[in-house]
Amino acid sequence: MTDQKNILHPDIERLAKQVVDAAFKVHSTLGAGLLESIYEQCLVIELDKRDIKLARQVPLPVIYDGQRIPADFRLDLLVANQIIVEVKSVEALLPVHQSQLLTYLKLSNLQLGFLINFNVPLIKQGIKRIIQKNFAPLRLRDRSFKP
Repeated sequence: MTDQKNILHPDIERLAKQVVDAAFKVHSTLGAGLLESIYEQCLVIELDKRDIKLARQVPLPVIYDGQRIPADFRLDLLVANQIIVEVKSVEALLPVHQSQLLTYLKLSNLQLGFLINFNVPLIKQGIKRIIQKNFAPLRLRDRSFKP
């Protein structure tokens, strides 16, 4: 039996494919060994060429017990207000990276995120797709958060 809460909307799946394709293009062009900020900028260029709206370094507020905590997280990329992309250039992705992205998904009420580590020989080794379980969806087009 399929868990309905983990099925992604077809529009989000199409965006996800574009994100992965863009990461492949960046990595095949540049290879490993550069700074995260360089990969992030190049990923923005690739997604922009595909006419995909995105925002960089998006502040994500933390609300606790109805009060905003005076420190925000920053999302590397927010693709079409639907997918969080965290760009890494590390020796290996660690469980803390996955926990970080999962927390971002919960705080933003988004279902899908990618950890993309560009410091790998083959980019498919560096892409980790994370889906928030027990997701309570908002209307697809109304999802955004404001600082």
